[in-house]
Amino acid sequence: MDKIVLSISQREATGQKNRFLRRDGFTPCHIYGHNIASETVQADSAALEHVIATAGNTRLVALEEAGKQPRMVFIREIQRTPVGSNVLHVDFYQVKMTEKLTARVPLHLVGEAPALKSKGRLLAHPIDHVDVESLPADIPASIAVDISVLATLDDAIHVKDLPLNKKVTMLTDPDALVAKVNEPTVKAEAEEAGATAEAPEAEGAGAEDNS
Repeated sequence: MDKIVLSISQREATGQKNRFLRRDGFTPCHIYGHNIASETVQADSAALEHVIATAGNTRLVALEEAGKQPRMVFIREIQRTPVGSNVLHVDFYQVKMTEKLTARVPLHLVGEAPALKSKGRLLAHPIDHVDVESLPADIPASIAVDISVLATLDDAIHVKDLPLNKKVTMLTDPDALVAKVNEPTVKAEAEEAGATAEAPEAEGAGAEDNS
């Protein structure tokens, strides 16, 4: 996997002055971390947008600044404009490569489920991420969920079935359901509603017989 790099520089503008920074094509950023002094920096807006699209929240980014060693960070928070979704501010969390941390990793469905070939069936996918713990370099960008194993309605994929590097510890409940094919519930609900509607008629008939 290619290394993701972003060039940064120290930022002097703060508060309302940041609007001039953005006008010049730069985005204000903040770097913080465990036992690390926080810093205010800036990055080229176009380059930052590319890094955000590539790294998401689960891939390491190397922040490079002239005269300093690269710093490894994760993107923690992105503030955008309500209209246009332009980036206003980004928070980076600097990590120590020798210290474990927790992360939320997205799940990505791949393949086709044979059980879905029958008309009307639906794929239940109740969770779209899992929580894990590992060294920063071992955190997966995402986890592929192969739904081609769902051949029948009895088949299901749980968290414990997900492929995971042995260096990564799963924190999410191993029995949590990830994916399963179900029959549509509309038909069942309709049948239940029909049975309820017939009940008063049967009761009425009984009352007439007793009179």
